Amino acid sequence: MSLLKPFSRLTGLNTANILLVENEEQFQQKLADTVVLQEKTVNVNVLARSLPLPMENEESRPRIDLVVFIIHLTSELSFQSAETSLKYLDPGYFQGKVCFLVTSARNVSVPPERLVSVRTLAASLHCPLLCAEDQTTEGVTTAAHRLLAILKVAAGLVPMATSLYLSTLTRCTVPSDIDQQNFE
Repeated sequence: MSLLKPFSRLTGLNTANILLVENEEQFQQKLADTVVLQEKTVNVNVLARSLPLPMENEESRPRIDLVVFIIHLTSELSFQSAETSLKYLDPGYFQGKVCFLVTSARNVSVPPERLVSVRTLAASLHCPLLCAEDQTTEGVTTAAHRLLAILKVAAGLVPMATSLYLSTLTRCTVPSDIDQQNFE
């Protein structure tokens, strides 16, 4: 299994490729379908479901413009799976081509430490952290719109904008007092 490199392939004309990485694949298919249906001016391809990618067909694999790690806060395994998948990415991806999407952030049964650990991970990698509602169609559509906006910039389809510049504007930060679990 080799590292996935961001600039190892040339990009296609008006094409953007997104890799949605999710352990359970429950929200992933809904989000993939919505992303493809929402965008009419750009050809959007949703690629494989997990990392590492298989070695076969590596030479014909298109360039992946954005890698999205979908983390369900209700599942500890989801966070661990995202952490293990990170080692299969080339460090060049962390220059604006990776983002984290969390679901169930409003769920009261989710321990607050889990969201804090995801925020800390996203901040340490200088990546954006998006929250999405996976139970409603409006939530899935909103998440798809947000991802499409980031994807278009990451694919180079937005004039005068780069993914590195966008990541400096949208990256997750962790407040210095995050150790104190008191959010009053």
